[in-house]
Amino acid sequence: MADTQAVDAKAERRAAKLARQIGAFSKAHGGAEGQVAYLGERGARIVLVGEDGSWGDLVAPTYAIAEQAVRQAGITVHEEFDGEFAAKVTTGPYEWSRMAGIQVGGPKNG
Repeated sequence: MADTQAVDAKAERRAAKLARQIGAFSKAHGGAEGQVAYLGERGARIVLVGEDGSWGDLVAPTYAIAEQAVRQAGITVHEEFDGEFAAKVTTGPYEWSRMAGIQVGGPKNG
């Protein structure tokens, strides 16, 4: 039973750390909304979109920990990264150059 308690305590600490990071993002960007996506064995990706259009993401070791973290952070969580939610993201020159690089075979050197 001690092993289960150690695993649970570790998961609680990881969720709390992620919740603090989500809270910091939210505070820095005037609020935030999120979406949790399952990544398979890698865990889950928490995509965050700030009220100012900034975005970022975090990776949790499990989907359950990701759900616990967003719940603790108190943000609105969307089922999908649909058009309405995605439209809140502001992209700049960096994002557009990265997307263009991906389309034509990767970033150019120089």
